[in-house]
Amino acid sequence: MNMERSAASHDKTTLPSGTSLRARQRRSKRPLSKRLLRLALYCLVAGFIALIVWCAALFMIIVRFEGQPGSVLPKGNDVGIVLGASLWSDRPSPGLLERLDYALSLYEEGVFERFLVSGGLDDNGATITEAEGMRRYLTAQGVPDADIVLEPKEHSTLENLKFSQAIMSENGWHTAVIVTHQYHGSRAANIAKALRYDPVQVSVTDSRVLHLTYNRTREVLAYTKWLADKWLLHAA
Repeated sequence: MNMERSAASHDKTTLPSGTSLRARQRRSKRPLSKRLLRLALYCLVAGFIALIVWCAALFMIIVRFEGQPGSVLPKGNDVGIVLGASLWSDRPSPGLLERLDYALSLYEEGVFERFLVSGGLDDNGATITEAEGMRRYLTAQGVPDADIVLEPKEHSTLENLKFSQAIMSENGWHTAVIVTHQYHGSRAANIAKALRYDPVQVSVTDSRVLHLTYNRTREVLAYTKWLADKWLLHAA
């Protein structure tokens, strides 16, 4: 009787171990393709979550950027760099007009001494560069032509600031106030810092005419591209 109990007890203690062994054997017999598919699915989900977190974090950086209003900027900076935007029938688009009008208010307050308008030729049928379109608007508002310098070659924000910096160096100018829209300000400041503007001064205006949800979402992609480009520049 005791021997039967002992045998039964032995069977109870060894059954889970045997069951676990059989389960491991069944798992090991699963096709490799299924295991790889499951791993790929895990990686895809993890990558998707990481992408959402990245975009949300960058979106918040963009939205929260405040820049430096004219009231806190020092007077007499050498130039105000107005970053270009599209022309409509060779005239500043409503969005570009907002940048120009804001820059004009800073100029009239004495924040900077001259305009450096930066913008190349659009691919939307324009016959003049963004810089020339901005110059024409500013002179129509009474700004002396001598106070407007053109940078007409750029095709990106990086080129905006890089080519403008070269013009400043050629003329012995040292301080600049970068003027753009709020949604664009954080990236502009980051690029200026990478180019070693000193000091980095970005003054921004809000918009009443642009579709801000669209522009901020698009800016997330542009900002991501810039950060990748910056990493490649440092890695080179």
